[in-house]
Amino acid sequence: MDIRHLQYFVEVAKHRSFSKAAEKLFVSQPTISKMVKNLEEEVGTDLLLRSTKRKLELTDAGQVVFRQGQAILQSLQSIANELDAIKNRKTGTIRLGIPPMTGARFFSKVISGFHQKYPGIHIKIIEDGSKSLEKELQQGELDLAVLALPVSLDAFDCIAIVNDDLQLLVHPSHPFSAHETVTLSDLRCESFILFREGFHLHEVIPAECRKAGFEPTVICESSQWDFISEMVAENFGIALLPGTICRLLDQDRVRAIPLIEPSIPWHLAISWQKDQYLSYASQEFIAYTCESLQVPRQPRSAKRAGAAVD
Repeated sequence: MDIRHLQYFVEVAKHRSFSKAAEKLFVSQPTISKMVKNLEEEVGTDLLLRSTKRKLELTDAGQVVFRQGQAILQSLQSIANELDAIKNRKTGTIRLGIPPMTGARFFSKVISGFHQKYPGIHIKIIEDGSKSLEKELQQGELDLAVLALPVSLDAFDCIAIVNDDLQLLVHPSHPFSAHETVTLSDLRCESFILFREGFHLHEVIPAECRKAGFEPTVICESSQWDFISEMVAENFGIALLPGTICRLLDQDRVRAIPLIEPSIPWHLAISWQKDQYLSYASQEFIAYTCESLQVPRQPRSAKRAGAAVD
Protein backbone atom coordinates (compact mmCIF):
# COMPACT_ATOMS: atom_id res chain seq x y z
CA MET A 1 0.00 0.00 0.00
CA ASP A 2 1.45 3.35 -1.07
CA ILE A 3 1.85 5.61 1.97
CA ARG A 4 1.13 8.69 -0.12
CA HIS A 5 -2.18 7.20 -1.27
CA LEU A 6 -3.04 6.51 2.36
CA GLN A 7 -2.05 10.03 3.44
CA TYR A 8 -4.23 11.60 0.75
CA PHE A 9 -7.22 9.42 1.63
CA VAL A 10 -6.91 10.18 5.36
CA GLU A 11 -6.89 13.91 4.62
CA VAL A 12 -9.99 13.61 2.40
CA ALA A 13 -11.77 11.54 5.06
CA LYS A 14 -10.82 14.01 7.79
CA HIS A 15 -12.24 17.00 5.91
CA ARG A 16 -14.99 15.13 4.02
CA SER A 17 -13.85 17.10 0.99
CA PHE A 18 -11.46 16.58 -1.92
CA SER A 19 -10.95 20.32 -2.37
CA LYS A 20 -10.11 21.00 1.28
CA ALA A 21 -7.75 18.03 1.38
CA ALA A 22 -6.04 19.21 -1.80
CA GLU A 23 -5.64 22.68 -0.30
CA LYS A 24 -4.20 21.23 2.90
CA LEU A 25 -1.69 19.06 1.00
CA PHE A 26 -0.83 21.70 -1.63
CA VAL A 27 -1.77 19.48 -4.57
CA SER A 28 -4.41 19.74 -7.28
CA GLN A 29 -7.87 18.26 -6.72
CA PRO A 30 -7.60 15.90 -9.75
CA THR A 31 -4.33 14.57 -8.33
CA ILE A 32 -5.82 13.77 -4.94
CA SER A 33 -8.94 12.25 -6.56
CA LYS A 34 -6.73 9.96 -8.64
CA MET A 35 -4.72 8.91 -5.58
CA VAL A 36 -7.85 7.99 -3.63
CA LYS A 37 -9.22 6.08 -6.63
CA ASN A 38 -5.95 4.15 -6.87
CA LEU A 39 -6.22 3.23 -3.20
CA GLU A 40 -9.81 2.01 -3.68
CA GLU A 41 -8.68 -0.16 -6.61
CA GLU A 42 -5.84 -1.53 -4.52
CA VAL A 43 -8.05 -2.55 -1.59
CA GLY A 44 -10.78 -3.76 -3.95
CA THR A 45 -13.72 -1.79 -2.61
CA ASP A 46 -15.17 1.72 -2.38
CA LEU A 47 -13.97 3.77 0.56
CA LEU A 48 -16.13 6.86 -0.04
CA LEU A 49 -19.77 7.40 -0.87
CA ARG A 50 -20.01 10.21 -3.39
CA SER A 51 -23.58 11.56 -3.26
CA THR A 52 -25.20 13.99 -5.68
CA LYS A 53 -25.24 16.56 -2.87
CA ARG A 54 -21.41 16.64 -3.06
CA LYS A 55 -21.12 15.48 0.54
CA LEU A 56 -18.63 12.68 1.11
CA GLU A 57 -19.32 9.85 3.54
CA LEU A 58 -17.15 6.92 4.52
CA THR A 59 -18.18 3.37 3.71
CA ASP A 60 -17.65 0.67 6.34
CA ALA A 61 -14.36 -0.18 4.64
CA GLY A 62 -13.50 3.51 4.48
CA GLN A 63 -13.95 3.88 8.22
CA VAL A 64 -11.51 1.00 8.83
CA VAL A 65 -8.90 2.43 6.45
CA PHE A 66 -9.34 5.91 7.93
CA ARG A 67 -8.94 4.71 11.52
CA GLN A 68 -5.99 2.43 10.84
CA GLY A 69 -4.48 4.89 8.38
CA GLN A 70 -4.33 7.61 11.02
CA ALA A 71 -2.50 5.26 13.37
CA ILE A 72 -0.03 4.23 10.62
CA LEU A 73 0.70 7.83 9.63
CA GLN A 74 1.14 8.88 13.24
CA SER A 75 3.57 6.00 13.78
CA LEU A 76 5.56 7.03 10.70
CA GLN A 77 5.66 10.60 11.95
CA SER A 78 6.93 9.36 15.31
CA ILE A 79 9.72 7.48 13.53
CA ALA A 80 10.66 10.62 11.61
CA ASN A 81 10.60 12.71 14.79
CA GLU A 82 12.83 10.28 16.68
CA LEU A 83 15.32 10.07 13.80
CA ASP A 84 15.34 13.86 13.53
CA ALA A 85 16.03 14.17 17.25
CA ILE A 86 18.88 11.64 17.06
CA LYS A 87 20.51 13.22 14.01
CA ASN A 88 20.04 16.91 14.73
CA ARG A 89 19.36 17.19 18.47
CA LYS A 90 18.68 20.92 18.46
CA THR A 91 16.46 21.36 15.43
CA GLY A 92 12.81 20.64 14.85
CA THR A 93 9.33 22.09 15.06
CA ILE A 94 6.97 22.36 18.03
CA ARG A 95 3.24 22.70 17.38
CA LEU A 96 2.14 24.57 20.50
CA GLY A 97 -1.48 25.32 21.37
CA ILE A 98 -2.09 28.34 23.61
CA PRO A 99 -5.39 29.94 24.73
CA PRO A 100 -5.35 33.61 23.66
CA MET A 101 -5.49 35.01 27.18
CA THR A 102 -2.31 33.17 28.24
CA GLY A 103 -0.06 34.10 25.35
CA ALA A 104 0.99 37.66 26.11
CA ARG A 105 0.99 37.24 29.89
CA PHE A 106 2.88 33.97 30.28
CA PHE A 107 4.51 32.86 27.04
CA SER A 108 5.89 35.86 25.14
CA LYS A 109 9.02 35.94 27.32
CA VAL A 110 9.22 32.15 27.49
CA ILE A 111 9.09 31.74 23.71
CA SER A 112 11.51 34.61 23.12
CA GLY A 113 14.01 33.20 25.61
CA PHE A 114 13.65 29.66 24.24
CA HIS A 115 14.32 30.91 20.70
CA GLN A 116 17.50 32.64 21.83
CA LYS A 117 18.70 29.41 23.41
CA TYR A 118 17.55 27.15 20.54
CA PRO A 119 17.45 29.25 17.34
CA GLY A 120 17.14 26.11 15.22
CA ILE A 121 13.81 25.06 16.76
CA HIS A 122 10.71 26.54 15.14
CA ILE A 123 7.60 27.07 17.27
CA LYS A 124 4.29 27.04 15.44
CA ILE A 125 1.69 28.66 17.72
CA ILE A 126 -1.99 27.76 17.42
CA GLU A 127 -4.32 30.01 19.42
CA ASP A 128 -7.69 28.61 20.42
CA GLY A 129 -9.84 27.84 23.43
CA SER A 130 -8.69 25.20 25.89
CA LYS A 131 -11.48 22.75 24.96
CA SER A 132 -10.65 23.03 21.26
CA LEU A 133 -6.93 22.63 21.94
CA GLU A 134 -7.64 19.52 24.02
CA LYS A 135 -9.28 17.86 21.01
CA GLU A 136 -6.46 18.88 18.68
CA LEU A 137 -3.87 17.51 21.10
CA GLN A 138 -5.74 14.23 21.40
CA GLN A 139 -5.93 13.93 17.60
CA GLY A 140 -2.19 14.43 17.26
CA GLU A 141 -2.47 17.82 15.57
CA LEU A 142 -0.46 19.46 18.38
CA ASP A 143 2.70 18.41 20.19
CA LEU A 144 2.02 20.47 23.33
CA ALA A 145 -0.91 22.51 24.56
CA VAL A 146 -1.69 24.75 27.49
CA LEU A 147 -4.97 23.40 28.88
CA ALA A 148 -7.29 24.58 31.62
CA LEU A 149 -7.68 22.00 34.39
CA PRO A 150 -9.38 19.71 34.97
CA VAL A 151 -9.19 18.07 31.56
CA SER A 152 -11.94 15.62 30.68
CA LEU A 153 -9.76 12.69 29.51
CA ASP A 154 -7.08 10.51 31.05
CA ALA A 155 -5.09 10.73 27.82
CA PHE A 156 -2.58 13.40 28.82
CA ASP A 157 0.36 14.08 31.06
CA CYS A 158 0.43 17.58 32.54
CA ILE A 159 2.65 19.96 34.46
CA ALA A 160 0.74 22.67 36.29
CA ILE A 161 2.11 26.13 35.47
CA VAL A 162 -0.57 28.60 36.61
CA ASN A 163 -2.84 28.62 39.66
CA ASP A 164 -5.28 31.52 39.73
CA ASP A 165 -8.91 32.43 40.46
CA LEU A 166 -11.49 34.40 38.51
CA GLN A 167 -12.35 37.97 39.47
CA LEU A 168 -15.35 40.10 38.67
CA LEU A 169 -14.70 42.87 36.16
CA VAL A 170 -17.09 45.87 36.18
CA HIS A 171 -17.27 49.45 34.99
CA PRO A 172 -16.14 52.05 37.63
CA SER A 173 -19.72 53.37 37.84
CA HIS A 174 -21.13 49.94 38.68
CA PRO A 175 -22.51 49.57 42.24
CA PHE A 176 -20.17 46.62 42.86
CA SER A 177 -17.06 48.69 42.02
CA ALA A 178 -16.72 49.82 45.65
CA HIS A 179 -17.15 46.32 47.11
CA GLU A 180 -14.18 44.46 48.55
CA THR A 181 -15.64 41.10 47.47
CA VAL A 182 -18.74 39.79 45.68
CA THR A 183 -20.48 36.42 45.71
CA LEU A 184 -21.57 34.66 42.57
CA SER A 185 -25.21 34.83 43.62
CA ASP A 186 -24.87 38.64 43.71
CA LEU A 187 -24.57 38.52 39.92
CA ARG A 188 -27.93 36.90 39.14
CA CYS A 189 -29.35 40.12 37.63
CA GLU A 190 -26.23 41.08 35.66
CA SER A 191 -25.49 40.83 31.93
CA PHE A 192 -22.48 38.58 31.26
CA ILE A 193 -19.83 38.86 28.58
CA LEU A 194 -18.36 35.37 28.08
CA PHE A 195 -15.70 33.61 26.10
CA ARG A 196 -17.11 31.83 23.07
CA GLU A 197 -17.69 28.09 22.67
CA GLY A 198 -14.48 26.08 22.67
CA PHE A 199 -13.11 27.92 25.69
CA HIS A 200 -12.96 26.38 29.15
CA LEU A 201 -14.65 29.38 30.80
CA HIS A 202 -17.54 29.24 28.31
CA GLU A 203 -18.69 26.09 30.09
CA VAL A 204 -17.40 26.70 33.62
CA ILE A 205 -18.99 30.09 34.34
CA PRO A 206 -22.60 29.17 33.38
CA ALA A 207 -22.23 25.85 35.24
CA GLU A 208 -21.14 27.65 38.42
CA CYS A 209 -24.01 30.15 38.04
CA ARG A 210 -26.50 27.29 37.85
CA LYS A 211 -25.02 25.82 41.04
CA ALA A 212 -25.60 29.22 42.62
CA GLY A 213 -29.27 29.05 41.64
CA PHE A 214 -29.58 31.12 38.47
CA GLU A 215 -29.11 31.02 34.70
CA PRO A 216 -26.73 33.79 33.57
CA THR A 217 -27.92 36.34 31.01
CA VAL A 218 -25.26 36.29 28.28
CA ILE A 219 -25.27 39.32 25.98
CA CYS A 220 -21.95 38.89 24.17
CA GLU A 221 -19.28 36.25 23.48
CA SER A 222 -15.71 36.67 22.27
CA SER A 223 -12.43 34.79 21.89
CA GLN A 224 -10.30 37.71 23.09
CA TRP A 225 -9.89 38.82 26.69
CA ASP A 226 -8.89 42.35 25.67
CA PHE A 227 -12.13 42.76 23.69
CA ILE A 228 -14.12 41.48 26.67
CA SER A 229 -12.41 43.96 29.00
CA GLU A 230 -13.03 46.79 26.54
CA MET A 231 -16.73 45.94 26.45
CA VAL A 232 -16.80 46.13 30.26
CA ALA A 233 -14.99 49.48 30.05
CA GLU A 234 -17.83 50.65 27.80
CA ASN A 235 -20.29 49.62 30.54
CA PHE A 236 -21.84 47.01 28.23
CA GLY A 237 -21.88 44.27 30.87
CA ILE A 238 -19.77 42.39 33.41
CA ALA A 239 -17.17 39.68 32.96
CA LEU A 240 -15.31 37.08 35.00
CA LEU A 241 -11.62 36.97 34.11
CA PRO A 242 -8.52 35.45 35.76
CA GLY A 243 -6.95 37.68 38.37
CA THR A 244 -3.67 37.51 36.44
CA ILE A 245 -5.37 39.16 33.47
CA CYS A 246 -7.31 41.65 35.59
CA ARG A 247 -4.07 42.98 37.05
CA LEU A 248 -2.94 43.98 33.55
CA LEU A 249 -5.95 46.24 32.99
CA ASP A 250 -6.32 50.00 33.47
CA GLN A 251 -8.00 50.36 36.85
CA ASP A 252 -9.29 53.80 35.86
CA ARG A 253 -11.45 52.19 33.17
CA VAL A 254 -12.49 48.95 34.87
CA ARG A 255 -12.63 47.58 38.40
CA ALA A 256 -11.60 44.05 39.41
CA ILE A 257 -13.21 42.59 42.55
CA PRO A 258 -12.37 39.22 44.12
CA LEU A 259 -15.11 36.62 43.68
CA ILE A 260 -16.08 34.48 46.69
CA GLU A 261 -18.74 31.90 47.59
CA PRO A 262 -17.62 30.21 45.49
CA SER A 263 -14.23 31.15 44.17
CA ILE A 264 -13.79 29.79 40.64
CA PRO A 265 -10.30 28.38 39.94
CA TRP A 266 -8.40 29.00 36.72
CA HIS A 267 -5.59 26.48 36.67
CA LEU A 268 -3.44 25.85 33.61
CA ALA A 269 -1.07 23.04 32.69
CA ILE A 270 1.29 22.42 29.81
CA SER A 271 0.08 19.07 28.46
CA TRP A 272 0.99 16.34 25.97
CA GLN A 273 -0.35 12.95 24.90
CA LYS A 274 0.20 10.20 27.40
CA ASP A 275 2.61 7.41 26.34
CA GLN A 276 3.44 9.17 23.05
CA TYR A 277 6.91 10.04 21.83
CA LEU A 278 7.98 13.57 22.72
CA SER A 279 10.54 15.12 20.40
CA TYR A 280 13.76 16.52 21.80
CA ALA A 281 12.49 20.00 20.96
CA SER A 282 9.25 19.46 22.91
CA GLN A 283 11.11 18.03 25.90
CA GLU A 284 13.44 21.01 25.94
CA PHE A 285 10.52 23.44 25.70
CA ILE A 286 8.75 21.81 28.66
CA ALA A 287 11.94 22.00 30.73
CA TYR A 288 12.60 25.61 29.72
CA THR A 289 8.99 26.64 30.47
CA CYS A 290 9.13 25.10 33.94
CA GLU A 291 12.45 26.80 34.62
CA SER A 292 11.19 30.18 33.39
CA LEU A 293 7.92 30.02 35.32
CA GLN A 294 9.64 28.44 38.34
CA VAL A 295 7.37 25.42 38.62
CA PRO A 296 8.24 21.76 39.42
CA ARG A 297 8.99 19.59 36.39
CA GLN A 298 7.30 16.46 37.74
CA PRO A 299 4.44 15.55 35.34
CA ARG A 300 1.07 14.46 36.67
CA SER A 301 -1.58 12.37 34.95
CA ALA A 302 -4.61 14.29 33.71
CA LYS A 303 -6.79 12.53 36.24
CA ARG A 304 -4.61 13.56 39.18
CA ALA A 305 -4.18 17.08 37.84
CA GLY A 306 -7.91 17.45 37.43
CA ALA A 307 -8.65 16.16 40.90
CA ALA A 308 -6.37 18.78 42.36
CA VAL A 309 -8.73 21.58 41.33
CA ASP A 310 -12.11 19.90 41.75
